[in-house]
Amino acid sequence: MGLTKQSMKYNGVPSKNAKNVLGLAGNPNVGKSTVFNALTGLKQHTGNWTGKTVSTAVGEYTYRGETYRLVDLPGIYSLLASSEEERVARDYLCFFPGQGVVVVADAVCLERNLNLVLQICEVRGDVVLCVNLLDEARKKGIEIDLDELSLQLGIPVVGAAARQGDGLMELKAQTAELCAGKIRTFCPKIPYGDAVENALSRLQVRIDALGPFPLPSRWIALRLLDSDPALRGTMTREWGIDLWEDRILRKELELLDLPRLGEQIAEGRICHAARIAEQCILFHCETYNRFDRKTDNVVLSRKFGIPILIGLLLLIFWLTVQGANLPSQWLSNLFSAGGTWLSGLFSAWNAPGWLSGILLDGVYRTLTWVVAVMLPPMAIFFPLFTLLEDLGYLPRVAFIMDPLCRHAGAHGKQALTTCMGFGCNACGVIGCRIIDSPRERLIGILTNSFIPCNGRFPFLLTLITVFFAGENSFAAALLLTACILFAVSISLLASKFLSVTLLKGVPSSFSLELPPYRVPQVGQVLVRSVLDRTLFVLGRAVLSAAPAGVLIWLMANVPVGDGTLLSLCTLALDPIAAVFGLDGVILMAFLLGFPANEIVLPLMLMGYLSTGTMVEAGDLTVLSQVLTDNGWTWVTAACCIVFSVCHFPCATTCRTIYKETGSLKKTLFAMAFPTAVGLLLCFLLARLG
Repeated sequence: MGLTKQSMKYNGVPSKNAKNVLGLAGNPNVGKSTVFNALTGLKQHTGNWTGKTVSTAVGEYTYRGETYRLVDLPGIYSLLASSEEERVARDYLCFFPGQGVVVVADAVCLERNLNLVLQICEVRGDVVLCVNLLDEARKKGIEIDLDELSLQLGIPVVGAAARQGDGLMELKAQTAELCAGKIRTFCPKIPYGDAVENALSRLQVRIDALGPFPLPSRWIALRLLDSDPALRGTMTREWGIDLWEDRILRKELELLDLPRLGEQIAEGRICHAARIAEQCILFHCETYNRFDRKTDNVVLSRKFGIPILIGLLLLIFWLTVQGANLPSQWLSNLFSAGGTWLSGLFSAWNAPGWLSGILLDGVYRTLTWVVAVMLPPMAIFFPLFTLLEDLGYLPRVAFIMDPLCRHAGAHGKQALTTCMGFGCNACGVIGCRIIDSPRERLIGILTNSFIPCNGRFPFLLTLITVFFAGENSFAAALLLTACILFAVSISLLASKFLSVTLLKGVPSSFSLELPPYRVPQVGQVLVRSVLDRTLFVLGRAVLSAAPAGVLIWLMANVPVGDGTLLSLCTLALDPIAAVFGLDGVILMAFLLGFPANEIVLPLMLMGYLSTGTMVEAGDLTVLSQVLTDNGWTWVTAACCIVFSVCHFPCATTCRTIYKETGSLKKTLFAMAFPTAVGLLLCFLLARLG
């Protein structure tokens, strides 16, 4: 590592006085992560900014004996930040000095990306532009004059095709020159029109008198005209002075039509980007995006959009469920053999029965059960989900679902967090960071647990097969689809309820870029999905499952009267559960399954068979016999399915909700709300049944 511990802070993000630190910025979907991974390889880790839940990847690369640290900032469209990710990126670009910033732009849609490039060039001069995806641009007949672009922007410009490794050595050379202070950059002033320029000149006089400030006075004056409250707070904290409270500046601002000037600033920047693009970009084929447009005419149409979305999700679910069976069985057999070996080891040590029971039948069995059931489906679902993201389809999901979400009082981006919830509700909750509005972000967090995660799919599929579909796999697939549609509908209805009661507010609009369709990078998809999602979620689940294993064993083995603590609790819950079409064993299984939904069915079998340890479902015929012998009917199974969809989130998700909201009250509400809905629906279903 090139940095000492003393020069590090922000949980792994370099401190302001660190050497050779470069920020990596750009719009989403421009190949920024590809550039980052190509430069740093595996020498990277993830950290959080102080007081933030936004993770930022940090990596290292070496050039001519020097080590350089690269901070991969969240993708942004503008420095006028609205979401937490955008604020983190904006604050870094504006207030973190470092030695420079590499801005990555997409060669295929360069004009749109220039809007951000111009904003960054206005605030700092140590910028290198990497025009990525030149290979795709050539295929589409797009030619970019990089020298002219460098002349227009006043900064070094490097062309690259990061997937193939083209241009990376030149990028390293330019950043090395930048860090060494050998490159002098300049940013031509963007003409904003007479009204804005006159206002800027008056404001700059007062700003220069109050200064000096580490940022250009022209840029500070522009931000005064923007009136961004979040940026105002950061500037005040960084510089120790609230410019908006200065009497002379405040008087000047009161005389101005700020909304109108803000529009002119945005318009001036867009027009300037268009003028630069006109001089630097040559389109040899005017129909370069014909394929994308034709595809979107089908994918985004009212007639085919939702059926295609449902079909893709069903394909992912089917591949996840079917593909996970064999690996899950392998892991189960492996862990079983490990348990036998450990049991022999404990016997050889003459360990007390209660100790081996707690550690082996409790902790070990629970942990291995969670890993065996969770790991294979997550290792399949998350890569498939990331493939859709790499392909460019996920933003289109938000476009398709936006009308439904809007009618439900939710944000259009909640469609994306809903899709993530099918893999893991904890990931869905984290994904709510992409929702700009705090109110709508909270709606997304509170309703994500209505979406069945892959931990609930085996339970749902088992009950559907045993009680409704039999051996007809097509019927089972249709009923599972119905469960999924039911869950999405309940989630939208719950969002509507919250938006008109506890979380009233004005719905927000959002800008959505539809990136070009691209061939996914399978290798990077596997690395990102396994490291960033699968192992992250599995780690949190394991932390919750270990203490739960101790509790489960104690409840199943501590004698109370003629039975155990578990049997006593299930008998006490029986009268309450009967009101909702369930029984005490079912309710107790859900309660003890709080650490992970995967162990609910084994816990039910443990309660019914009084085995003292969790029991594998095994043959479906035997399972059906056990359940029917204990009073199950199709009504019981239907109520169980409904309650599985609508009940408190697992421990991993609850911990994530608490970390994202920072509120115990909101976390408890996130647990109580879906449970109340589930019990109400079970009560109605039991009465009808």
